[in-house]
Amino acid sequence: MRNFLLFLFCPICLFAQLNTANIDAYFSKKQYKKAETELKTYLKSTPNDLLATEYLGDAYGYQKQWDAAIKIYKNLVDLKPKEANYQYKYGGVLGMKALENKFKAIGLISDIKTAFTTAAKLDKNHINVRWALVELYVQLPLLFGGSSTKALSYASELENLSKVDGYLAKGYVYEYDDEPELAEKYYKMAIKTGGSLVCFDKLTKFYENKNKPADAIKNIEAAHEKHQRNALYYQIGKVAAEYNVELQKGINCLNVYLNNYSAIDGVPVAWANYRLAQIYYHKQNKTEALKYINLALNELPKIEPFKTHKQKVLNM
Repeated sequence: MRNFLLFLFCPICLFAQLNTANIDAYFSKKQYKKAETELKTYLKSTPNDLLATEYLGDAYGYQKQWDAAIKIYKNLVDLKPKEANYQYKYGGVLGMKALENKFKAIGLISDIKTAFTTAAKLDKNHINVRWALVELYVQLPLLFGGSSTKALSYASELENLSKVDGYLAKGYVYEYDDEPELAEKYYKMAIKTGGSLVCFDKLTKFYENKNKPADAIKNIEAAHEKHQRNALYYQIGKVAAEYNVELQKGINCLNVYLNNYSAIDGVPVAWANYRLAQIYYHKQNKTEALKYINLALNELPKIEPFKTHKQKVLNM
């Protein structure tokens, strides 16, 4: 259920009174507290503005203030029980609270299911809630209503709305169900149909989880051939470093990544140097391993894996 947090908070209705551009700007800059403050001030004079209320719930959600977000969305659900997105968001924040508080999770399951299934019934085209239901039924233990059959039924509904989402969802269910051949089949179908980096990434992670680093690297190379992203060179180096395979290819790719690095690549330079340190450790080259782990630590001195790896290098 963690996967849908990024698209959970997205208001869908519009009212003229609220300056949505301001709030959207705060959200885009992750200034959620500023958004919260402005919205609370606005709602003091305009308490019945549902869009502002929804935005306030979003602001709480982004800050992981689940109880406050739950209260907001519950009020919206009570006011407009036939609004699918309110039901979806209410179920979503209940789900996030359940993930963080295992003691209360059991008592929340029924309400989460009700909110999500209600949203799905109200909006036959709501892709996000069907993804949420797939995740819910996959992750719930059988004792509390988990069901691969139900997860697959919602994956089929997704497939009717979006072939790519449906294939990814089925791959996800079969991976959890320990049916690797079917999981691989559907992840490959998603790549063939959509071909996005997300599709390639799902198959790469699947191969990594199944301890198939050579297949993972081959898939990343296919993704690079299609998308030409510098970040994919880092991904190849990462797999090489973590699984002790194709080490020279890993070194070459990480050097390309470092030579062409820009902020849009996402992964800091320090992590690429860390991966090089791992590779040189595998190659029993203490001098180079120490050189690169020191570079990593110079940039990000508090990262525990870096500190741990330096000790391993010193003990070679």
